[in-house]
Amino acid sequence: MRRVVLAIAALAALAPRAFADDDEAHGEKGRPVDKGAFGAGIILGEPTGICAKLYLKDDQAIQAAIGSAFVSGGFQVHADYVWHPWILQDRESYVLPVYLGPGLRVIDYSAAEGQKNHFALGVRAVIGMLFDFKTVPLDAFIEIAGVGEYDFGGSKLQAAFNAGAGVRYYF
Repeated sequence: MRRVVLAIAALAALAPRAFADDDEAHGEKGRPVDKGAFGAGIILGEPTGICAKLYLKDDQAIQAAIGSAFVSGGFQVHADYVWHPWILQDRESYVLPVYLGPGLRVIDYSAAEGQKNHFALGVRAVIGMLFDFKTVPLDAFIEIAGVGEYDFGGSKLQAAFNAGAGVRYYF
C-alpha cells in the first residue's frame, strides 16, 4: 500500500501539466467551452450511490461520492482533489484524460447482529480515467483508490480499497 502511494506521488510530481486554452472552439482540444463546470451522476462499485464533480480549472477538480459500501458493509462518503496531468486521447468527439489525487473518506461500518455500528476516517489516493464527451454534457469514468483509515470501532489503523465506475451530467 505504501509503495503504491509513493509511486502515485512520484508520477504526479514528474508529470507534465495538462492545459486547455479558454479560447478553443467546440470540438477541438481539451474540454469544450460550453460544457458546465459542475456535474452530477451515479457511481457503481465501492461505493454505489451518487457522485459529483466540480472543475476549478481545466486540469483540476473536486469530486465526491456518497453511497452504500456493499463490499465492506456500510455507508461511505468521500471527496478528492484531482489533477488531470495526462491526456491519453484527444479526438473530435471526446477527450480521454487520466486523473489522480488525494482525498478523504468517512465510512459507517454496519455491524453484524449483536454488535454496534462503528465508523472509520481515512485518507484516499485515487487514480482514474475519464471519457469526457465534447458534443454532449456527459462524462464516464473508472477509478481505483487505496485507503488508509483509522477504525474507531476497533481502535486500529487499517487499509482498504475502493473501485468504481460512473457517469455524470454537466450543468
